[in-house]
Amino acid sequence: MTEAFLSWIVMVISAAGYGGVLALMVLESACIPLPSEIIMPFSGYLVSTGRLNLVLVATFGALGCNIGSTIAYLIGARGGRTAVLKWGRYVLFGADELNQLGHFFDRFGSGAVFVGRLLPVVRTFISLPAGLAEMPFARFQIYTFIGSWPWCFALAYLGMLLGRQWDSNPIFHAYFSRFQWAVVTIIVIAFGAYTYRRWRAVRRQ
Repeated sequence: MTEAFLSWIVMVISAAGYGGVLALMVLESACIPLPSEIIMPFSGYLVSTGRLNLVLVATFGALGCNIGSTIAYLIGARGGRTAVLKWGRYVLFGADELNQLGHFFDRFGSGAVFVGRLLPVVRTFISLPAGLAEMPFARFQIYTFIGSWPWCFALAYLGMLLGRQWDSNPIFHAYFSRFQWAVVTIIVIAFGAYTYRRWRAVRRQ
């Protein structure tokens, strides 16, 4: 399953280029746990081959973050807590996670969106409490983009550096492969642990 998952991400980006980067990052930012830590480095690898441009890759990735984040923001702003609690289970996001992000947002205010976009996992879900808090929409878009662009650029740049050494340096080749597997493995383990915890919580109710 893990290999198929990686292959699917690679296939989408290889086939659709910038559009693939955009689409995958839309999903990643709409509370669907696709790993940007794989999406953007592979995009950077394609930069190293000359197929894509680094700045455009980062920009399309950040735009995807904005679009996906807007979906989550609108769920929070228009549907509120009721909608999140009703539909959140489909993306493994429940009341506890919503409350934790709400505390994070209350502590850092609007800047939480900027800070949250730079933090793994948090960046996927931070838009929900922003919508619930009715953060001004224009400010939300600006903070999301300026927080997402450096993240996308840094990961793509890493992929580009590794990609340049792909054929000439077997150490880099091995490192990049292990990095991909490590990210997916962590996600699978976290997914399993979270699902088990949620299942036990439901059984106690």
